Amino acid sequence: MIQVNNLSKTYNGTTVLKIDNLEIKKGESLGLVGNNGAGKTTFFSLLLDLIQPSTGHIINNDVQVNTSEAWKPFTASFLDESFLIGYLTPEEYFYFIGDLRGQNKADVDALLSKHEEFFNGEILNNKKYLRDLSKGNQKKVGIIATLISNPEVVILDEPFANLDPTTVNRLKKVIKELSENPDITILVSSHDLQHTVDVCSRIVALNKGELVKDIQTSEETLKELETFFAV
Repeated sequence: MIQVNNLSKTYNGTTVLKIDNLEIKKGESLGLVGNNGAGKTTFFSLLLDLIQPSTGHIINNDVQVNTSEAWKPFTASFLDESFLIGYLTPEEYFYFIGDLRGQNKADVDALLSKHEEFFNGEILNNKKYLRDLSKGNQKKVGIIATLISNPEVVILDEPFANLDPTTVNRLKKVIKELSENPDITILVSSHDLQHTVDVCSRIVALNKGELVKDIQTSEETLKELETFFAV
């Protein structure tokens, strides 16, 4: 379970995120939605200890993330392409991540084989460096790399951006399959309300850094969110 307590982040006197309390249960697929500047990426950065909170803290499976690194072995994320290593090929990158997470080449190859459809023949065996791939293909690499070693917590920031419609549908399939595992907690942020509702069982909406909606996904969720953000 992920527990957020009295969390805030302030820059130069301006509070960009303030969440008093939020609980994310083990096995939930949670979608984080909101406009630019709503605080989605700030929240993920705090969850991954990339920045320090101004107040409060986040507990990830009984570990306070800003005071211990014990959450890292069971948590994986892809925020953007800057976290990739541009001078590696996709294969080299996958094996590098596998080595960091205690996976051998056969383990990694088994995972890659499972996601051949998602790669669509554009990632493996092409002798290209990551820096030379399109944004969409870089994103494919980053997303699948998060699944190496079967993490318990998967964090994806704007995973649908820069993907063509076919790849979006394939990514939705990947996320839905993950969400069927009761031991995996998934957090997805997106500007796209439809995509987020399609893959997440719960939606949290942020507006100007504050939590303004927290709803279980239903047939009415998309309409409710569209109405809210239309104001």
